[in-house]
Amino acid sequence: MSAKLELYGERFDSRLLVGTALYPSPAIMRESVRESGAEIITLSLRRQNPEQQQGKMLWDYIRESGCRLLPNTAGCKTPREAIALAEMSREIFRTNWLKLEVVGDDYNLQPDPYGLVEAARELVERGFKVLPYCTDDLLVCRKLLDVGCEVLMPWGAPIGTGLGLLNRYNLRTLRERLPDTPLIIDAGIGAPSQAAEAMEMGYDAVLLNTAIARAQEPVQMARAFRLAIESGRSAHAAGLMLQRQTASPSTPTLDMPFWQQSDPATQ
Repeated sequence: MSAKLELYGERFDSRLLVGTALYPSPAIMRESVRESGAEIITLSLRRQNPEQQQGKMLWDYIRESGCRLLPNTAGCKTPREAIALAEMSREIFRTNWLKLEVVGDDYNLQPDPYGLVEAARELVERGFKVLPYCTDDLLVCRKLLDVGCEVLMPWGAPIGTGLGLLNRYNLRTLRERLPDTPLIIDAGIGAPSQAAEAMEMGYDAVLLNTAIARAQEPVQMARAFRLAIESGRSAHAAGLMLQRQTASPSTPTLDMPFWQQSDPATQ
């Protein structure tokens, strides 16, 4: 397994991507990003205008931090809207990297699969390096790969809920059926243990925001997520034991009934 995360030909040491919204203050945001070890941070142009004072401070920090900026199209509901915002982001931030979001439902903020594929196709043709925020649907993910996306970001749960990995079957299926595609869990992670589980499944990285920004101690939580990501990745590399439905003793078989001694699983 590669020690580095590779996305669109660039390599990163950290497998934790973080957002820049919702923090109590810019200072806490900066310290949290530093403690997270993240090398990629997201920013919504729609929700953060770089011409405003707070937006200017944030943009100055991003440039000084050396982090790869991943602008996103959060809040867009149609492909046309997302494409227009993407072009604005490229002009302002001078990057063709893009986290693509096309919201299909106002209640759970679920991505619109049809609009997402349509927008991704055109953005790829325009030279963007698209990282689409999608559901855990295998067929939708294949469509996104077919139109030129090289990275996929399926949700763990609806954004901001903190519910963790709701559909483990679908997520495992994605990992097994798309073994060569970088997969990043995006949205729904609420605790470091959930991030570690995603990494144990073999996911390449985790992107989150609210779990750190809304913690009682964001800086400390950022550090906890960094350690959880590292732990989960190491566990996956080491190889998890196979689960069993029956107990399997780790002690010697002395004085054990003969039918248990003959079971290869207990040897």
